[in-house]
Amino acid sequence: MNSSLLTARRAFLKASLPAAVPAMVSGLQAGKVLKVGLVGCGGRGTGAAAQAMKADDYAHLTAVADIDLERAQQCLERLKAVAGAKVQVEPRNIFVGLDAYQKVIDSGVDVVLLATPPGFRPQHLRASIEAGKHVFCEKPVAVDAPGVRSVLDSARLAQQKNLSIVSGFCWRYSAQVRATFEQIKSGAIGNVVAYYATYYTSPVKPMPPASSRPAGMSDVEWMIRNWYNFTFLSGDGLVEQAVHSVDKIAWAMDDKPPLSCVAVGGRQIPAEGGNIFDHFAVNYLYPNNVRAFLGCRQMEGCYNENADYILGTKGTCTIGRGPNPRIQGEKNWTYSGPRNDMYQAEHDALFASIRRGQPVNDGIWMATSTMLAIMGRMAAYTGQQISWDQALQSQEKLFPDKLDWNGTLEVPPLARPGVTKFL
Repeated sequence: MNSSLLTARRAFLKASLPAAVPAMVSGLQAGKVLKVGLVGCGGRGTGAAAQAMKADDYAHLTAVADIDLERAQQCLERLKAVAGAKVQVEPRNIFVGLDAYQKVIDSGVDVVLLATPPGFRPQHLRASIEAGKHVFCEKPVAVDAPGVRSVLDSARLAQQKNLSIVSGFCWRYSAQVRATFEQIKSGAIGNVVAYYATYYTSPVKPMPPASSRPAGMSDVEWMIRNWYNFTFLSGDGLVEQAVHSVDKIAWAMDDKPPLSCVAVGGRQIPAEGGNIFDHFAVNYLYPNNVRAFLGCRQMEGCYNENADYILGTKGTCTIGRGPNPRIQGEKNWTYSGPRNDMYQAEHDALFASIRRGQPVNDGIWMATSTMLAIMGRMAAYTGQQISWDQALQSQEKLFPDKLDWNGTLEVPPLARPGVTKFL
Protein backbone atom coordinates (compact mmCIF):
# COMPACT_ATOMS: atom_id res chain seq x y z
CA MET A 1 0.00 0.00 0.00
CA ASN A 2 1.39 3.41 -0.94
CA SER A 3 2.09 6.15 1.60
CA SER A 4 -1.05 8.11 0.66
CA LEU A 5 -3.25 5.13 1.42
CA LEU A 6 -1.41 4.39 4.65
CA THR A 7 -1.98 7.97 5.72
CA ALA A 8 -5.63 7.61 4.84
CA ARG A 9 -5.93 4.44 6.91
CA ARG A 10 -4.38 6.13 9.95
CA ALA A 11 -6.73 9.05 9.47
CA PHE A 12 -9.73 6.72 9.33
CA LEU A 13 -8.79 5.18 12.65
CA LYS A 14 -8.55 8.62 14.25
CA ALA A 15 -11.86 9.88 12.87
CA SER A 16 -14.37 10.98 15.51
CA LEU A 17 -17.81 12.52 15.86
CA PRO A 18 -18.22 16.08 14.66
CA ALA A 19 -18.00 18.67 17.40
CA ALA A 20 -21.22 20.01 18.82
CA VAL A 21 -22.58 22.91 16.80
CA PRO A 22 -21.32 26.09 18.50
CA ALA A 23 -23.49 29.14 19.06
CA MET A 24 -22.84 32.21 16.94
CA VAL A 25 -20.61 34.67 18.75
CA SER A 26 -19.07 38.03 18.10
CA GLY A 27 -15.48 37.91 17.03
CA LEU A 28 -12.79 39.21 14.77
CA GLN A 29 -14.84 38.63 11.64
CA ALA A 30 -18.23 39.64 13.08
CA GLY A 31 -20.04 41.92 10.65
CA LYS A 32 -17.87 40.99 7.67
CA VAL A 33 -19.91 39.87 4.69
CA LEU A 34 -19.29 36.26 3.77
CA LYS A 35 -19.85 35.82 0.05
CA VAL A 36 -21.44 32.49 -0.83
CA GLY A 37 -21.31 30.71 -4.18
CA LEU A 38 -23.71 27.93 -5.13
CA VAL A 39 -22.67 25.16 -7.55
CA GLY A 40 -25.74 23.20 -8.60
CA CYS A 41 -29.11 24.99 -8.62
CA GLY A 42 -31.46 22.02 -8.23
CA GLY A 43 -33.71 21.42 -5.24
CA ARG A 44 -30.93 20.41 -2.86
CA GLY A 45 -28.70 23.28 -3.93
CA THR A 46 -31.52 25.78 -3.56
CA GLY A 47 -32.23 24.48 -0.07
CA ALA A 48 -28.56 24.60 0.89
CA ALA A 49 -28.27 28.21 -0.26
CA ALA A 50 -31.34 29.22 1.75
CA GLN A 51 -29.92 27.51 4.84
CA ALA A 52 -26.52 29.13 4.35
CA MET A 53 -28.04 32.61 4.27
CA LYS A 54 -30.19 31.84 7.31
CA ALA A 55 -27.15 30.56 9.23
CA ASP A 56 -25.35 33.91 9.28
CA ASP A 57 -26.65 37.49 9.32
CA TYR A 58 -23.96 38.55 6.89
CA ALA A 59 -23.96 35.58 4.50
CA HIS A 60 -24.86 36.85 1.03
CA LEU A 61 -25.30 34.73 -2.08
CA THR A 62 -23.21 36.36 -4.82
CA ALA A 63 -22.68 33.71 -7.52
CA VAL A 64 -24.37 30.57 -8.86
CA ALA A 65 -23.48 27.84 -11.35
CA ASP A 66 -25.56 25.28 -13.20
CA ILE A 67 -25.81 23.58 -16.58
CA ASP A 68 -29.16 25.27 -17.22
CA LEU A 69 -29.71 29.03 -17.23
CA GLU A 70 -33.45 28.75 -16.69
CA ARG A 71 -32.96 26.52 -13.64
CA ALA A 72 -30.39 28.94 -12.20
CA GLN A 73 -32.82 31.82 -12.64
CA GLN A 74 -35.67 29.87 -11.07
CA CYS A 75 -33.41 29.01 -8.14
CA LEU A 76 -32.62 32.69 -7.61
CA GLU A 77 -36.30 33.65 -7.71
CA ARG A 78 -37.10 31.07 -5.04
CA LEU A 79 -34.20 32.24 -2.91
CA LYS A 80 -35.19 35.91 -3.20
CA ALA A 81 -38.62 34.96 -1.85
CA VAL A 82 -37.08 33.59 1.36
CA ALA A 83 -33.84 35.58 1.74
CA GLY A 84 -34.67 38.88 0.08
CA ALA A 85 -31.77 41.33 -0.17
CA LYS A 86 -29.25 38.70 0.90
CA VAL A 87 -29.45 37.35 -2.65
CA GLN A 88 -26.98 39.63 -4.42
CA VAL A 89 -26.23 37.73 -7.61
CA GLU A 90 -25.60 40.07 -10.50
CA PRO A 91 -26.34 38.75 -14.01
CA ARG A 92 -22.63 38.49 -14.76
CA ASN A 93 -22.29 36.06 -11.83
CA ILE A 94 -24.81 33.55 -13.13
CA PHE A 95 -22.56 30.97 -14.74
CA VAL A 96 -23.68 28.16 -17.02
CA GLY A 97 -21.80 25.12 -18.30
CA LEU A 98 -19.52 22.34 -17.14
CA ASP A 99 -16.82 24.88 -16.22
CA ALA A 100 -19.23 27.14 -14.34
CA TYR A 101 -18.06 25.82 -10.96
CA GLN A 102 -14.61 27.31 -11.53
CA LYS A 103 -16.13 30.65 -12.44
CA VAL A 104 -18.02 30.72 -9.15
CA ILE A 105 -14.82 29.91 -7.27
CA ASP A 106 -12.96 32.66 -9.13
CA SER A 107 -15.71 35.25 -8.56
CA GLY A 108 -14.45 36.23 -5.10
CA VAL A 109 -16.66 34.08 -2.88
CA ASP A 110 -15.60 32.95 0.60
CA VAL A 111 -17.80 29.86 0.85
CA VAL A 112 -18.75 27.35 -1.84
CA LEU A 113 -21.82 25.11 -1.64
CA LEU A 114 -21.37 21.92 -3.72
CA ALA A 115 -24.67 20.38 -4.77
CA THR A 116 -24.17 18.95 -8.27
CA PRO A 117 -24.48 15.23 -9.13
CA PRO A 118 -21.92 13.32 -7.03
CA GLY A 119 -19.63 12.36 -9.92
CA PHE A 120 -18.48 15.98 -10.11
CA ARG A 121 -17.83 16.30 -6.37
CA PRO A 122 -14.11 15.36 -6.11
CA GLN A 123 -13.11 17.81 -8.86
CA HIS A 124 -15.24 20.62 -7.44
CA LEU A 125 -14.04 20.05 -3.88
CA ARG A 126 -10.40 20.00 -4.90
CA ALA A 127 -10.75 23.24 -6.88
CA SER A 128 -12.53 24.94 -3.98
CA ILE A 129 -9.98 23.94 -1.37
CA GLU A 130 -7.00 24.76 -3.60
CA ALA A 131 -8.52 28.24 -4.04
CA GLY A 132 -8.81 28.70 -0.27
CA LYS A 133 -12.60 28.46 0.05
CA HIS A 134 -14.66 27.03 2.89
CA VAL A 135 -17.01 24.32 1.62
CA PHE A 136 -20.37 22.76 2.24
CA CYS A 137 -20.08 19.40 0.45
CA GLU A 138 -23.23 17.41 -0.24
CA LYS A 139 -23.19 13.65 0.11
CA PRO A 140 -21.93 11.34 -1.31
CA VAL A 141 -18.53 12.80 -2.01
CA ALA A 142 -17.52 10.53 -4.90
CA VAL A 143 -18.72 7.66 -7.09
CA ASP A 144 -15.50 5.63 -7.28
CA ALA A 145 -12.35 4.90 -5.29
CA PRO A 146 -10.12 7.34 -7.22
CA GLY A 147 -12.66 10.03 -6.37
CA VAL A 148 -12.57 9.08 -2.68
CA ARG A 149 -8.79 9.22 -2.66
CA SER A 150 -8.98 12.69 -4.22
CA VAL A 151 -11.42 13.80 -1.50
CA LEU A 152 -9.05 12.50 1.17
CA ASP A 153 -6.27 14.58 -0.32
CA SER A 154 -8.55 17.63 -0.38
CA ALA A 155 -9.56 17.07 3.23
CA ARG A 156 -5.93 16.99 4.33
CA LEU A 157 -5.21 20.12 2.29
CA ALA A 158 -8.17 21.87 3.93
CA GLN A 159 -6.72 21.02 7.33
CA GLN A 160 -3.38 22.53 6.35
CA LYS A 161 -5.11 25.68 5.12
CA ASN A 162 -7.44 25.98 8.14
CA LEU A 163 -10.51 25.69 5.95
CA SER A 164 -13.85 24.20 6.94
CA ILE A 165 -15.50 21.31 5.12
CA VAL A 166 -18.99 20.49 6.38
CA SER A 167 -20.64 17.40 4.98
CA GLY A 168 -24.18 16.87 3.77
CA PHE A 169 -24.44 13.68 5.83
CA CYS A 170 -27.22 15.41 7.75
CA TRP A 171 -28.00 12.76 10.38
CA ARG A 172 -24.75 13.59 12.14
CA TYR A 173 -26.26 17.03 12.78
CA SER A 174 -29.66 15.77 14.00
CA ALA A 175 -30.17 16.53 17.69
CA GLN A 176 -32.13 13.36 18.37
CA VAL A 177 -29.80 11.05 16.46
CA ARG A 178 -26.69 12.65 17.97
CA ALA A 179 -28.15 12.12 21.44
CA THR A 180 -28.94 8.50 20.54
CA PHE A 181 -25.41 7.80 19.39
CA GLU A 182 -24.07 9.45 22.54
CA GLN A 183 -26.07 6.86 24.48
CA ILE A 184 -24.61 4.07 22.36
CA LYS A 185 -21.07 5.40 22.69
CA SER A 186 -21.49 5.59 26.48
CA GLY A 187 -22.32 1.87 26.62
CA ALA A 188 -26.12 1.99 26.95
CA ILE A 189 -26.52 -1.15 24.80
CA GLY A 190 -23.12 -2.63 25.62
CA ASN A 191 -20.86 -3.62 22.75
CA VAL A 192 -22.42 -3.33 19.31
CA VAL A 193 -22.59 -6.79 17.74
CA ALA A 194 -24.86 -6.18 14.74
CA TYR A 195 -26.48 -3.34 12.83
CA TYR A 196 -29.40 -3.65 10.41
CA ALA A 197 -30.30 -0.59 8.35
CA THR A 198 -33.15 -0.23 5.87
CA TYR A 199 -33.78 2.26 3.08
CA TYR A 200 -36.80 0.92 1.21
CA THR A 201 -38.46 3.62 -0.87
CA SER A 202 -39.81 4.60 -4.29
CA PRO A 203 -37.67 5.46 -7.34
CA VAL A 204 -35.94 8.81 -6.94
CA LYS A 205 -35.66 10.02 -10.53
CA PRO A 206 -37.05 7.41 -12.93
CA MET A 207 -35.35 7.19 -16.31
CA PRO A 208 -37.52 8.73 -19.03
CA PRO A 209 -38.04 6.79 -22.26
CA ALA A 210 -35.52 7.38 -25.03
CA SER A 211 -38.35 8.71 -27.19
CA SER A 212 -38.56 11.77 -24.93
CA ARG A 213 -34.97 12.78 -25.70
CA PRO A 214 -34.99 16.03 -27.71
CA ALA A 215 -33.59 15.77 -31.19
CA GLY A 216 -29.96 16.78 -31.34
CA MET A 217 -29.34 16.50 -27.58
CA SER A 218 -25.88 15.02 -26.96
CA ASP A 219 -25.23 11.88 -24.94
CA VAL A 220 -23.52 13.90 -22.23
CA GLU A 221 -26.33 16.41 -21.85
CA TRP A 222 -28.99 13.66 -21.83
CA MET A 223 -27.12 11.75 -19.13
CA ILE A 224 -26.47 14.76 -16.93
CA ARG A 225 -30.11 15.81 -17.15
CA ASN A 226 -31.03 12.28 -16.05
CA TRP A 227 -27.99 11.88 -13.82
CA TYR A 228 -29.51 9.65 -11.16
CA ASN A 229 -29.80 6.75 -13.62
CA PHE A 230 -26.11 6.56 -14.51
CA THR A 231 -23.56 5.10 -12.13
CA PHE A 232 -20.76 7.44 -13.23
CA LEU A 233 -22.86 10.43 -12.13
CA SER A 234 -24.86 9.16 -9.13
CA GLY A 235 -22.88 6.16 -7.91
CA ASP A 236 -26.17 4.19 -8.00
CA GLY A 237 -28.98 4.37 -5.43
CA LEU A 238 -26.92 2.66 -2.75
CA VAL A 239 -24.22 5.31 -3.00
CA GLU A 240 -26.43 8.34 -3.64
CA GLN A 241 -29.37 7.74 -1.29
CA ALA A 242 -28.86 4.76 1.03
CA VAL A 243 -25.42 6.16 1.86
CA HIS A 244 -27.25 8.01 4.67
CA SER A 245 -27.87 4.61 6.28
CA VAL A 246 -24.33 3.51 5.51
CA ASP A 247 -23.08 6.65 7.25
CA LYS A 248 -24.95 5.73 10.44
CA ILE A 249 -23.40 2.26 10.29
CA ALA A 250 -19.97 3.88 9.99
CA TRP A 251 -20.79 6.17 12.91
CA ALA A 252 -21.75 3.23 15.12
CA MET A 253 -18.47 1.51 14.21
CA ASP A 254 -16.40 4.58 15.22
CA ASP A 255 -15.71 5.29 11.53
CA LYS A 256 -13.31 2.36 11.41
CA PRO A 257 -13.50 0.43 8.14
CA PRO A 258 -14.84 -3.13 7.87
CA LEU A 259 -12.71 -6.06 6.92
CA SER A 260 -14.82 -7.04 3.92
CA CYS A 261 -18.32 -7.28 2.52
CA VAL A 262 -20.48 -9.38 0.24
CA ALA A 263 -23.65 -8.15 -1.43
CA VAL A 264 -26.48 -8.99 -3.78
CA GLY A 265 -28.40 -6.64 -6.01
CA GLY A 266 -29.90 -6.18 -9.42
CA ARG A 267 -32.46 -4.49 -11.60
CA GLN A 268 -35.94 -5.94 -11.20
CA ILE A 269 -37.91 -3.27 -13.09
CA PRO A 270 -36.49 -2.61 -16.58
CA ALA A 271 -35.38 0.94 -17.37
CA GLU A 272 -34.48 2.11 -20.84
CA GLY A 273 -31.02 3.62 -21.01
CA GLY A 274 -29.78 3.80 -17.43
CA ASN A 275 -27.39 1.36 -15.77
CA ILE A 276 -28.20 1.43 -12.04
CA PHE A 277 -29.66 -1.32 -9.84
CA ASP A 278 -32.97 -0.86 -8.05
CA HIS A 279 -32.20 -3.05 -5.02
CA PHE A 280 -29.22 -4.09 -2.87
CA ALA A 281 -28.50 -6.10 0.25
CA VAL A 282 -25.02 -5.70 1.74
CA ASN A 283 -23.36 -7.68 4.54
CA TYR A 284 -20.33 -5.94 6.10
CA LEU A 285 -17.91 -7.88 8.29
CA TYR A 286 -16.11 -5.98 11.05
CA PRO A 287 -13.44 -7.18 13.50
CA ASN A 288 -14.60 -9.54 16.27
CA ASN A 289 -17.32 -10.95 13.99
CA VAL A 290 -19.44 -7.82 14.25
CA ARG A 291 -21.81 -7.58 11.30
CA ALA A 292 -23.68 -4.74 9.63
CA PHE A 293 -26.49 -5.36 7.16
CA LEU A 294 -28.03 -2.87 4.77
CA GLY A 295 -31.12 -3.41 2.65
CA CYS A 296 -32.19 -0.78 0.13
CA ARG A 297 -34.75 -0.74 -2.65
CA GLN A 298 -36.27 1.83 -5.00
CA MET A 299 -39.51 0.36 -6.36
CA GLU A 300 -43.15 1.38 -6.58
CA GLY A 301 -45.82 -0.61 -4.76
CA CYS A 302 -43.48 -2.12 -2.15
CA TYR A 303 -43.10 -1.87 1.61
CA ASN A 304 -41.25 1.33 2.52
CA GLU A 305 -39.06 1.82 5.59
CA ASN A 306 -36.08 3.90 6.61
CA ALA A 307 -34.91 2.61 9.97
CA ASP A 308 -31.94 1.44 12.00
CA TYR A 309 -31.82 -1.55 14.37
CA ILE A 310 -28.65 -1.66 16.47
CA LEU A 311 -28.02 -4.79 18.53
CA GLY A 312 -25.72 -4.74 21.54
CA THR A 313 -24.69 -7.10 24.31
CA LYS A 314 -26.91 -5.24 26.81
CA GLY A 315 -29.81 -4.06 24.71
CA THR A 316 -31.06 -2.82 21.37
CA CYS A 317 -31.55 0.60 19.83
CA THR A 318 -34.19 1.46 17.24
CA ILE A 319 -34.19 4.62 15.13
CA GLY A 320 -36.93 5.43 12.65
CA ARG A 321 -39.72 3.16 13.91
CA GLY A 322 -41.85 5.60 15.84
CA PRO A 323 -41.42 9.31 16.54
CA ASN A 324 -38.33 9.02 18.78
CA PRO A 325 -35.26 6.79 18.93
CA ARG A 326 -35.36 4.33 21.81
CA ILE A 327 -33.21 1.83 23.67
CA GLN A 328 -34.52 -1.36 25.29
CA GLY A 329 -32.53 -3.65 27.53
CA GLU A 330 -30.65 -3.24 30.80
CA LYS A 331 -31.22 0.48 30.34
CA ASN A 332 -34.46 1.70 28.80
CA TRP A 333 -34.27 5.13 27.18
CA THR A 334 -36.33 7.20 24.76
CA TYR A 335 -35.21 10.48 23.32
CA SER A 336 -37.31 13.30 24.76
CA GLY A 337 -35.21 16.36 24.00
CA PRO A 338 -35.70 19.10 21.43
CA ARG A 339 -35.69 18.47 17.72
CA ASN A 340 -33.74 20.56 15.25
CA ASP A 341 -33.60 21.06 11.51
CA MET A 342 -30.55 18.94 10.74
CA TYR A 343 -30.14 20.52 7.30
CA GLN A 344 -30.01 23.95 8.90
CA ALA A 345 -27.68 22.71 11.63
CA GLU A 346 -25.05 21.77 9.03
CA HIS A 347 -24.85 25.35 7.83
CA ASP A 348 -25.04 26.77 11.34
CA ALA A 349 -21.95 24.70 12.15
CA LEU A 350 -20.15 25.78 8.99
CA PHE A 351 -20.66 29.51 9.42
CA ALA A 352 -20.05 29.43 13.16
CA SER A 353 -16.72 27.71 12.50
CA ILE A 354 -15.74 30.42 10.02
CA ARG A 355 -16.69 33.23 12.38
CA ARG A 356 -14.78 31.67 15.27
CA GLY A 357 -11.75 30.79 13.20
CA GLN A 358 -12.11 27.19 14.40
CA PRO A 359 -12.45 25.08 11.24
CA VAL A 360 -14.73 22.05 11.10
CA ASN A 361 -13.40 19.31 8.84
CA ASP A 362 -15.76 16.41 8.12
CA GLY A 363 -13.55 15.29 5.25
CA ILE A 364 -12.16 12.00 6.51
CA TRP A 365 -15.35 10.49 7.83
CA MET A 366 -17.47 11.67 4.90
CA ALA A 367 -14.98 9.92 2.61
CA THR A 368 -15.09 6.79 4.79
CA SER A 369 -18.87 6.59 4.60
CA THR A 370 -18.88 7.17 0.86
CA MET A 371 -16.24 4.49 0.34
CA LEU A 372 -18.23 2.08 2.49
CA ALA A 373 -21.22 2.48 0.16
CA ILE A 374 -19.06 2.20 -2.97
CA MET A 375 -17.55 -0.98 -1.53
CA GLY A 376 -21.05 -2.47 -1.17
CA ARG A 377 -21.87 -1.56 -4.76
CA MET A 378 -18.62 -3.16 -5.95
CA ALA A 379 -19.51 -6.40 -4.16
CA ALA A 380 -23.04 -6.41 -5.62
CA TYR A 381 -21.97 -5.55 -9.16
CA THR A 382 -19.24 -8.21 -9.29
CA GLY A 383 -20.71 -10.88 -7.03
CA GLN A 384 -17.38 -11.09 -5.19
CA GLN A 385 -16.31 -10.66 -1.59
CA ILE A 386 -14.48 -7.34 -1.48
CA SER A 387 -12.02 -6.32 1.23
CA TRP A 388 -11.66 -2.76 2.44
CA ASP A 389 -8.11 -2.51 1.13
CA GLN A 390 -9.22 -3.82 -2.27
CA ALA A 391 -12.03 -1.29 -2.42
CA LEU A 392 -9.92 1.68 -1.37
CA GLN A 393 -7.15 0.80 -3.82
CA SER A 394 -9.51 0.03 -6.72
CA GLN A 395 -8.42 1.47 -10.05
CA GLU A 396 -11.94 1.51 -11.48
CA LYS A 397 -12.57 5.10 -12.55
CA LEU A 398 -16.20 5.69 -13.44
CA PHE A 399 -16.18 9.44 -13.90
CA PRO A 400 -14.37 10.60 -17.06
CA ASP A 401 -11.42 12.96 -16.80
CA LYS A 402 -13.11 15.23 -19.32
CA LEU A 403 -16.71 15.67 -20.36
CA ASP A 404 -17.70 17.44 -23.55
CA TRP A 405 -21.19 18.91 -23.25
CA ASN A 406 -21.79 18.20 -26.94
CA GLY A 407 -19.95 14.90 -26.94
CA THR A 408 -20.81 11.24 -27.21
CA LEU A 409 -20.29 8.88 -24.30
CA GLU A 410 -20.64 5.13 -24.15
CA VAL A 411 -22.09 3.93 -20.87
CA PRO A 412 -21.24 0.45 -19.58
CA PRO A 413 -24.15 -2.00 -19.62
CA LEU A 414 -25.95 -2.96 -16.45
CA ALA A 415 -23.58 -4.90 -14.20
CA ARG A 416 -23.90 -8.71 -14.11
CA PRO A 417 -22.74 -10.37 -10.87
CA GLY A 418 -20.28 -13.13 -11.67
CA VAL A 419 -19.47 -11.54 -15.03
CA THR A 420 -18.62 -7.93 -14.22
CA LYS A 421 -15.00 -7.81 -13.07
CA PHE A 422 -13.55 -6.00 -10.07
CA LEU A 423 -10.86 -3.56 -11.10
